[in-house]
Amino acid sequence: MKIVNFSVKNYQFTIVVFLLALALGLNSFLNMPRGEDPVVHAPNFPIVAVYPGTSPEDMEKLIVKPIEDKINELNDVKRIKTEINDGVSVTTVEFDYGVNVDDKHNEVVREINSLRGILPSNLQSLEVEQIDPSDVNTYQIALLSNTATYKQLYDSADELKKQIEKVGAVKKVEILAYPAQQIKVNVDLEKIANNHIALDAIMNTIQGEAENIPAGSVDAGDKKYNVKTSGDYKDLEEIRNTVIKTSGESIVYLKDVADVTMSYEDETYIARYNGKRAIFIAVSEKKETNIIKNNENIAPIIEKFSHKLPANIKLENTFIQAEDVGHRLNHFFRDFGIAILLVIFTLTPLGLRAATVVMISIPLSIAIGLFLLDSMGYTINQLTIVGLVVALGLLVDDSIVVIENIERYLRNGHSPYRAAIDATHQIGVAIIGCTAILIVSFLPIVFLPEVSGDFIRSMPMAVITTVLASLLVSLTVVPFLASLILKRHSHEEGNIVLRKLQKGINKVYKPVLHQALARPYLTIGIAVALFIGSIALTNVVGFSLFPRSEKPMFLVNIETPLGTNLYKTNEIARYVEKTIMQDKRAKAVYTNVGQGNPRIYYNVNPHKDAANYAQIFIRLHEMDIEELEGIIEKFRAKFENYSGAKIEVKQFEQGPPIEAPIAIRVFGDNLDTLRSLAAKVETEIKNTEGVIYPNNLLQTYKTDIKVNINKDRAALIGLPSSTIDQTIRMGISGLNVADYKDEKGDNYKINVSVSRDRHPKPEIFQKLYITSQNGNLIPIQQVADLKYETSVPLIKHYDKNRYALITSDVKNGYNTQETTQKILEKINKIQFPEGYSYVAAGELESSQESFGGLGTIILITVFGFMGILLLEFRTFKSSLIVLSVIPLGIVGAVVILFLTGNTLSFMASIGIIALAGIEVKNSILLVDFTNQLREEGMDIDQAIEVAGETRFLPIILTSMTAILGLVPLVLENSPFYSPLAWVIIGGLISSTVLTRLVTPVVYKLIAPSIAVKSSEETVPVTNHPPAK
Repeated sequence: MKIVNFSVKNYQFTIVVFLLALALGLNSFLNMPRGEDPVVHAPNFPIVAVYPGTSPEDMEKLIVKPIEDKINELNDVKRIKTEINDGVSVTTVEFDYGVNVDDKHNEVVREINSLRGILPSNLQSLEVEQIDPSDVNTYQIALLSNTATYKQLYDSADELKKQIEKVGAVKKVEILAYPAQQIKVNVDLEKIANNHIALDAIMNTIQGEAENIPAGSVDAGDKKYNVKTSGDYKDLEEIRNTVIKTSGESIVYLKDVADVTMSYEDETYIARYNGKRAIFIAVSEKKETNIIKNNENIAPIIEKFSHKLPANIKLENTFIQAEDVGHRLNHFFRDFGIAILLVIFTLTPLGLRAATVVMISIPLSIAIGLFLLDSMGYTINQLTIVGLVVALGLLVDDSIVVIENIERYLRNGHSPYRAAIDATHQIGVAIIGCTAILIVSFLPIVFLPEVSGDFIRSMPMAVITTVLASLLVSLTVVPFLASLILKRHSHEEGNIVLRKLQKGINKVYKPVLHQALARPYLTIGIAVALFIGSIALTNVVGFSLFPRSEKPMFLVNIETPLGTNLYKTNEIARYVEKTIMQDKRAKAVYTNVGQGNPRIYYNVNPHKDAANYAQIFIRLHEMDIEELEGIIEKFRAKFENYSGAKIEVKQFEQGPPIEAPIAIRVFGDNLDTLRSLAAKVETEIKNTEGVIYPNNLLQTYKTDIKVNINKDRAALIGLPSSTIDQTIRMGISGLNVADYKDEKGDNYKINVSVSRDRHPKPEIFQKLYITSQNGNLIPIQQVADLKYETSVPLIKHYDKNRYALITSDVKNGYNTQETTQKILEKINKIQFPEGYSYVAAGELESSQESFGGLGTIILITVFGFMGILLLEFRTFKSSLIVLSVIPLGIVGAVVILFLTGNTLSFMASIGIIALAGIEVKNSILLVDFTNQLREEGMDIDQAIEVAGETRFLPIILTSMTAILGLVPLVLENSPFYSPLAWVIIGGLISSTVLTRLVTPVVYKLIAPSIAVKSSEETVPVTNHPPAK
């Protein structure tokens, strides 16, 4: 290997190159974007159509069907899901993962724009949204006051918004939970009838006067003049003085027939912070920026602004994601420091000088790894740090093996210079093979499909880049430093620690290995039995996907019966809020009535407007996950049997968004049949142990008031249906007819309505009158009948097919997959009519998608292992001997999951995949050295025993560094990444112990043919004399 000679002989150049690498790594560390979670680019696009007053059935026919048909024509469509409510439909198109997100967004926008001509002309809005990971808010600021008006609160919030928006890294600042101001025009029906003025004449006049039409420009000589027309309204008084009608010398102004005031829109969203009336300011930041550095710019703005507020307004800023991220990263850096200390401890058998050389390789490898990660566009987040912690125990392996081999050469009498070069040459090919195997073992994780793969990718990439860097360091810097630092040993068996350890190995390991070789089939039989037992144990351990989040916060969702008004829902929200605030561990309570909390978690999207819905977001003081789950269980029990509302206490979940942990889709065309089948499925779910919060969206039909216009009678009076509809609309909620902009540039809607109560009741219809063309007042009940009717609350589509969705959560302590299987066994017994079927969704579907392409990737990985091993050993037998170690690691992995109470989760599965590479790497060292000894002329039994004893120490050291490097991740007790650490630790323990016996035995049974080299062809690798 010329690179070894070059680095040792040209050590000045080596120093400069690696100082540069260290500087580049430090620069990357300081400037890489930081965030809590990786950035995930999901190619999902919601298409939102708003058509007020339209039933779900009509929305389905008029709006949704044309949209779905058009979108279905596009390429790479994975699925189309639609939810249809009264007057609103949301069609979400999801493309195959990996497509260009921006290109697909442009395609969807183009296709939807082409539909606008065939959709109803009075469709209020049709928008294509884009789900962006940077839409997650990093701040949720509350402005509190029980005495300030909403206008005063909004003006203060708007001032803060403008200041925060000046920070370059800020993407968007939203002000939420306030009713916007509007110009209210309350028309007196009796007055307009007396003046013979039609209602639509008033609306048309206001629209015309509010319009600003540029007239263009004229030329006068060599000058050009812009012509300004009358323009829009300048102030409220001008609106009041709008001329509605003239008759001779008589002029009727708007103020003569209507009251014109500055007012507020009807409340649809009420917010509180810790029980006090509030409005929220939500701040999101641009993707791939450093959230901690951003906070250094944003926090002073907020702090300074809080001191300038009026005495009756208070600012609270307790949700700052940068602080959470900083706290979490500090935890990881602390763990990283602990891991380094533990790794140092494992190096003591090598001696101080050798340990120093190995320790120098750690910062160099990490620096190069970080630089490579930065170059590829990755960020520093929780998974990157987990990857670096995992890599810490692996990146020193190559250096340990090299330095241990150099030490052995020194003990055999070589000079430091020759020992550094010859020992590295002797072990170099094996190290390259080990690193290649390790990288190949992590590649399946890199290429995991779908959102889960994208989410996890930064972790294996952190391992791969640092391990690659460690290979380079071990072949260059380590031999160079060894040639300078290491000295010949005064004792040929090394320092006292090494001597004691070697003595222990000879005393315990040698006789056990001898017995195993004497009884090879018994040894193999025991190993096979252990493996079969561990496979059987997986059914007891159980399977899962992603765990619940350990972050000290949770949500409470409140849903009152359909048709409940906002203020009744608010009463219940107040009760829940007050109950939660009695627990001193609650740090901040954000109450949202009529809408969900702003988006503050990557896989939770805010709930859209609904008067019967409230959501409370609770932040707790720092605590471990056991205490968090105890609080959640406490409030679940408290609200479980609340009468008059469904109150669900939800813990945040890790992983991609799903409908619910358990979800069943029932497909069919007839809504009544779907409702009946959904009820049967719901019953089976409710009767299954371990479920909580079963939910059937078709369980209850809603009741509406239907206005049936008698078109014949209306025609005789001369009333078009549109006039009747407009009058009803104005009587109930008013009609926005124009915009008004004040001198500050703030925009307000001009809302025309008839005189009514603030919150209309059914009696409003008795007071509504329509002005006929001749100016007569006609009671609305003379031309229309009112009746109550029930209708479906919503319609759902999946790939253009109607379906009902029945969902459920799972109680703590129950396995989701096992509970789902019990439910599916019950549902299989339900008789579904022809044309009706069901599909299991939720976590089961997500796990199938997450692991969907894994079989192919693992197959490629296994053959990749085989290819690398064949290149190194050039025999199938040696390759199979090395691969035989893999099942032995699975034994420890499964047993330790069982003992610690963890399931075989997504992260645990990743740990098993990574474990295979680590095991094979250690086995390569043993088989390679055995082959070399046989090439020197040793007989097979002696070569196996000598190789086992000689390679025992470096293998033990490399395994111990990997295990101790992972200990901090275990101590974090995180349900997300601790199972990964447990699996690797358990697997390394079992494989390190068992393979020291099984691999030599397998080698003896299927020993490869090795030709003995002449003394001129080989350099002795051991001081043992060759066998005669």
